[in-house]
Amino acid sequence: MLLAAKIIVALIALLHLYIMWFEMFAWETKGRKVFRQFPKELFPKTKVMAANQGLYNGFLAAGLIWSLLIKDTIWQENIALFFLACVAVAGLYGAYSASKKILYVQFIPASIGIALILLS
Repeated sequence: MLLAAKIIVALIALLHLYIMWFEMFAWETKGRKVFRQFPKELFPKTKVMAANQGLYNGFLAAGLIWSLLIKDTIWQENIALFFLACVAVAGLYGAYSASKKILYVQFIPASIGIALILLS
């Protein structure tokens, strides 16, 4: 995998670790700053739901990190493509259902990573 693709994969993994952290552990503090349009009184009521979402973001980060540790180039690329595709689909759905900003935060970086891997 090209260095540029590895850097994108690592950055996306770090982003999802950050999302996991604030959804699982800082929903009522950092979550309020990230999701300003969400009514403040709903943060305590949705804490468990957000933690569940955070867990899924952690799985995406784990898969991307795993891809960087694989020595076989073909497997490394295939695993990275799978998890980047998961991030891209989540980004498309999030942009449709929650906020257009998610398109830029998740979908576009994942798409760039996919393109870099496919072009390598």
